[in-house]
Amino acid sequence: MSARPVIALVGRPNVGKSTLFNRLVGRRLAIVQDLPGVTRDRNYADLVWEGRALSLVDTGGFEPESRDRLVAQVRQQAQLATEEAAAVVLVVDGREGLTNVDRSVAELLRRGKKPLFVAVNKVDTSKTEGEIPLAEFYELGFGEVFPVSAEHGRGTQELLEAIVAALGIEPAPPPPEFEPFDEDEDEPDEVTEDQRPTGDIRIAIVGRPNVGKSTFVNALLGTERFVVSDIAGTTRDAIDSLVVHGGQRFVVTDTAGIRRKATISTTVESYSVVRAMKAMDDAEVVAVMLDATEAGVDQDAKLLALVLEKAKALVVVVNKWDVAEKEGATQDWYRQELGKRLPFVAFAPMVFVSARKGTGVGQVLERAARLVEQFRARFPTPQLNELLERVQEEHPAPSAGGRPVKLFYIAQVAYAPPTFVINCGRPEAIGDSYRRYVENRFRQAFGLEVPMRLVFRERKRRKRPRRTKE
Repeated sequence: MSARPVIALVGRPNVGKSTLFNRLVGRRLAIVQDLPGVTRDRNYADLVWEGRALSLVDTGGFEPESRDRLVAQVRQQAQLATEEAAAVVLVVDGREGLTNVDRSVAELLRRGKKPLFVAVNKVDTSKTEGEIPLAEFYELGFGEVFPVSAEHGRGTQELLEAIVAALGIEPAPPPPEFEPFDEDEDEPDEVTEDQRPTGDIRIAIVGRPNVGKSTFVNALLGTERFVVSDIAGTTRDAIDSLVVHGGQRFVVTDTAGIRRKATISTTVESYSVVRAMKAMDDAEVVAVMLDATEAGVDQDAKLLALVLEKAKALVVVVNKWDVAEKEGATQDWYRQELGKRLPFVAFAPMVFVSARKGTGVGQVLERAARLVEQFRARFPTPQLNELLERVQEEHPAPSAGGRPVKLFYIAQVAYAPPTFVINCGRPEAIGDSYRRYVENRFRQAFGLEVPMRLVFRERKRRKRPRRTKE
């Protein structure tokens, strides 16, 4: 899967960027879901709008000490946006009109030669639109100006339509529909052996700034001497290297290259995540690197949640373990502590390494290879249905209208991640707790450490034609 185009929202504080961000990613279909243990004030997200896959980033969040500081920080936002984004939306306050800061940002954005859009926010009604001098925003030379109300959703569809048209984003093909199954119908279409992905394993190394990503990759390529050749990277600051370990070829993507600066840490950190998002899209396995001396922080949770949203195989890499050990930490203690802070990734394997010393780095590739076997695996249908029968015997599905819900049949319908369709009666009666129970039982039975998808579909019987007397 190719990387989603990134759309950046840029503008000075208090113009409504975050409100517009929340409106675009939170009020549309196929939006990212909230995950337990993850904060909801995220400033980046994947979304699907009318079949088009996008990534959105909000560059806001500054509290300047002076007006000069404000100009410098907003200009830094604009500079990063022009480097990273496929398109940029300059958000302005329609009630305040065009300001000198808006003009300064617009001048920088023009240099990036990216598709540019002006969203004039706080235009809540048609009456308000008539009172706002929209003409002055056309002076920026960005072309069409879009009056919007982030609070009420007014004009946001027109803005998205213009963005996807300018970028030429085609709708993704819809997922296959799997017909319900009963005794008189064919089984759901199962994946076949020749449909499984093969070849090199793509693994992306991501993490917060300064957790040791570059040191880790250098240890992998230098100390262990697995490198065969360098190949061109797919994004500006991502470096792809071809590695052979244990007879398996890996394409390792290092997403390092951003350094945090105290004055712009919020912006830099958000754009380091944008680069990570691009690398995740192209990878099968994502190695999220944590700092053993400060793991489980908010930014770690956000990155890990992104991996799960993208349904990628995950390896949690705990770096600087040599330092943590000197302070008395043990791996068992660390797993328990991290499990309390980030319980939603409890299924993923964890590898403890010291990138500085080069210890444990090869284990990350070994775990990645094992995960890809599961990620691409084909599970026999008879074995799946035997397990489904045992699951129901141990813990029947909840009742609906006084009648028990029956799970009739299961088939694997996709790989990467493994996806299963369960035909049943009254799927709407199956709550989240029972879904998690079924998933955990399948994980336990097959030793799964990768994301999996369970789809409950209603079983419908075809109406049979009445027999006529001859």
